[in-house]
Amino acid sequence: MKLKEQPEIALAEDLGIPLTLRINGKTYSLRVEARVTLLDALREYLGLTGTKKGCDRGQCGACTVLCDGQRIYSCLALAAMQDGKEITTIEGLANGDTLHPVQAAFIEQDGFQCGYCTPGQICASVALIEEVKQGCASAVTPDLTHPPQLAELSESEIKERLSSNLCRCGAYNGIVAAVGQAIGQTPPPPEALVLVEE
Repeated sequence: MKLKEQPEIALAEDLGIPLTLRINGKTYSLRVEARVTLLDALREYLGLTGTKKGCDRGQCGACTVLCDGQRIYSCLALAAMQDGKEITTIEGLANGDTLHPVQAAFIEQDGFQCGYCTPGQICASVALIEEVKQGCASAVTPDLTHPPQLAELSESEIKERLSSNLCRCGAYNGIVAAVGQAIGQTPPPPEALVLVEE
């Protein structure tokens, strides 16, 4: 049974908070109870099930979406707080039948196994690329006065910047290779080591 089909939720919707979400280029007006997360609004209210519910505690990153261009865990974000913001989910990355370069790279580099974490991994990867373009440093950036450029982004930088997204299948090599391909680097071979040497 969908959330909105439950009588008590329907009543709450009547009394709920009105909000407008712009998701993947479309505008949605809805009423939600104050405690409804963005993840539940996407999946249960709007039928956008590409975003996955993993741990539902902000620990696995499966629910990652882009909010005004920045990645957020949609399971930790209240829908009511996103009023008027631009949300991009995995469904909104492709341009018609043309995949986003990161999506294409995930396929070409075998960056998924079961695929459950893949939407969150791809959204996080898209955000990662934009963060680097904006000059954001990471915990492993050696010189904070000179943040890395995309062309010189190291494998350890990619791993650190994606460390908040977990893959239970262990497809990390393919994921790192996919990001490398998307930013124009020659990706490491699939058999490359996953562990970061300190």
